[in-house]
Amino acid sequence: MFRIWGKIFLQNHLLQDTVVENASDLTRTRKVFDGLEEICHRFDLSVPIWLDSNIRDFKRISKTRFTKDSFIEPIEFDYLEIQVIEEDV
Repeated sequence: MFRIWGKIFLQNHLLQDTVVENASDLTRTRKVFDGLEEICHRFDLSVPIWLDSNIRDFKRISKTRFTKDSFIEPIEFDYLEIQVIEEDV
């Protein structure tokens, strides 16, 4: 089972969170992208743009933060954080 945790923060306070599960045979990258899309759908957000810093952080620690620079529309929070919390073995 592959699980990704999405969290919205404002002034270092957790406003919302959700966990998306994926048991399909897709690649890890596809599961991450699909999970991010589902998280954004649940939070009623546009899907953020992956900047080089997001890619670097995610490759290193399976976690990244999307700030206002990653969104096309204005956001009402400081950042969206995603983190892989369970991976297929």
